[in-house]
Amino acid sequence: MSDSLVEVRGLGRSFGAVRAVDGISFDLARGQAVGLIGANGAGKTTAMRIMATLDLPDSGTVAIGGVDIVDYPARVRRRIGWMPDQFTPYADTTVGDYLDFFGRAHGFAGAELARRVGEVREFTDLAPLNDRPMNGLSKGQAQRLCLARTLLNDPELLILDEPAAGLDPKARLEFKGLVRVLRERGKTLLISSHILSELGEMCDTLIFMDAGRLVHQGDAGSLRRRDAAAGVVFEIQIHGPVSALLDWLAVRPGWRLVEQLREGARAEFADAGAGAVSAELRRMSADLQVVEFRRRERQLEEAFVDMLRNGGANGGGGI
Repeated sequence: MSDSLVEVRGLGRSFGAVRAVDGISFDLARGQAVGLIGANGAGKTTAMRIMATLDLPDSGTVAIGGVDIVDYPARVRRRIGWMPDQFTPYADTTVGDYLDFFGRAHGFAGAELARRVGEVREFTDLAPLNDRPMNGLSKGQAQRLCLARTLLNDPELLILDEPAAGLDPKARLEFKGLVRVLRERGKTLLISSHILSELGEMCDTLIFMDAGRLVHQGDAGSLRRRDAAAGVVFEIQIHGPVSALLDWLAVRPGWRLVEQLREGARAEFADAGAGAVSAELRRMSADLQVVEFRRRERQLEEAFVDMLRNGGANGGGGI
């Protein structure tokens, strides 16, 4: 049996003249957590909706567990859980009523229905809120209720569209904890988000989309290493006016200012070799009063922007 639970091949979808998804292909391995990243309009939600059998592709195929989503949508729906980016509470409905309704929609009844609703309610810590009206929930509680609904049919694949959007820091940490447990239980997850660093922590692999195309696939480290020409970034603090450091960086070969800071700067040096960096620090210290010189790991957001700037759409690595 193949290790791939999801196989996407040449997937395309247009809305009039807009090519929302443009021939993307990728696999999701069983038990893998994968982050889907891109700006608004990149095509993430359209691709996820097609995978969730809520839209039809114009071209290409998607198979989940070897089952084609277009030919056998009912079979696919039994294997997936879909969590949309928008969650609208029902009027005059409690948390318990909501889960009971969707449990019945999945075909559960009697003791099996009570067991399944109870399991997802406990997992998402909603038991104390069972009798609360849905429109009385906080954003974080509502997201947990939406996740509970998504888990009712015990799906193999979870498709989560911006699940942490709008959550406060505490609710975001709680949600990340639930995702971690689901990974440990062997679920396969596809999670979209605008927050690259967050997905880098939660996911084994990241898929980047831009203008409907897949531009990169790999782990967080592979994105940081993708541009071999990129140097190493340092955070530099000096004693004295920051302008002196900026002037020094402007005339020294190999340096590029990334960002001015309150007491210094973040700058990239073209040669990452230890010898070259050491020599450059000696030169800087001879001219300036260096208080701090610290190597900084390249942030995912910076790597992604640089990849697009350098024409990343011309080839997606790791497929």
